Amino acid sequence: MAMRQTPLTCSGHTRPVVDLAFSGITPYGYFLISACKDGKPMLRQGDTGDWIGTFLGHKGAVWGATLNKDATKAATAAADFTAKVWDAVSGDELMTLAHKHIVKTVDFTQDSNYLLTGGQDKLLRIYDLNKPEAEPKEISGHTSGIKKALWCSEDKQILSADDKTVRLWDHATMTEVKSVNFNMSVSSMEYIPEGEVLVLTYGRTIAFHSALSLEPIKSFEAPATINSASLHPEKEFLVAGGEDFKLYKYDYNSGEELESYKGHFGPIHCVRFSPDGELYASGSEDGTLRLWQTVVGKTYGLWKCVLPEEDSGELAKPKIGFPETAEEELEEIASENSDSIYSSTPEVKA
Repeated sequence: MAMRQTPLTCSGHTRPVVDLAFSGITPYGYFLISACKDGKPMLRQGDTGDWIGTFLGHKGAVWGATLNKDATKAATAAADFTAKVWDAVSGDELMTLAHKHIVKTVDFTQDSNYLLTGGQDKLLRIYDLNKPEAEPKEISGHTSGIKKALWCSEDKQILSADDKTVRLWDHATMTEVKSVNFNMSVSSMEYIPEGEVLVLTYGRTIAFHSALSLEPIKSFEAPATINSASLHPEKEFLVAGGEDFKLYKYDYNSGEELESYKGHFGPIHCVRFSPDGELYASGSEDGTLRLWQTVVGKTYGLWKCVLPEEDSGELAKPKIGFPETAEEELEEIASENSDSIYSSTPEVKA
């Protein structure tokens, strides 16, 4: 009997969720940050969606958000012409980096010492976080606003995307190595370090390119306009979401559509696999994040597969089982942080 996908709904945002990112796996699990047009990026426990805190300080829509590898720092990009760096443990704002236009994207180096930013002023900036008073290094060359910028090749190179062009830059010389033009607007870009794979979406196309040469590897066509796609860490399959409110799961090798799910009530703007590959998160125009199981029916996080007694004659049905302490834990987190930047606890629903 086929198991039914039951996503966890993470509410709390009041406007569309436009970006999300997972940390690496830490001794405390992994974490998830979301960027939203309400100007209030949120931090959550990655495997359950439990709310941890809200970073307060931006005065405009937040377009991009990221965590460093060990989830000790967060960075956000916003329409108030700033990027901010935060202590992700305490929630304190560490620095505000002023820009001349809307900032759309932020990314830490692996050692968390440098921050890459990009936005509507068409410039890439590299900030030395150990010298916040120093002027950033600037890379020019884009001809329209930058949508996404990522470190790659162990921080030796940079990948960036504007409206219809993806560019590869050398960090040491600050020069362009190669660029690729597309006939449609590039809606998202994901970098996979293992194998140096670049995942791009434009129109209905999900395309895979070499991150080293930008040469195409393969591409798939989806039934609707796709806004975001993510490749599973083991490169077995990928997920994608877009304008038809659906999430699609494809076999990476064959391109065959394996599953599709509808749960959001608006277009999907962002989707990413967790670092362990057990789930993927989606953010939508409807103001929610949803967490979906990669293998439906597996006991993981807040999902618990409850099998009936053998002699009952009933078919196995997946159920969502919440730990008895879940409510207590959320109340404890809220009370612990009541004096800090954290606001009331959004709920996580099955």
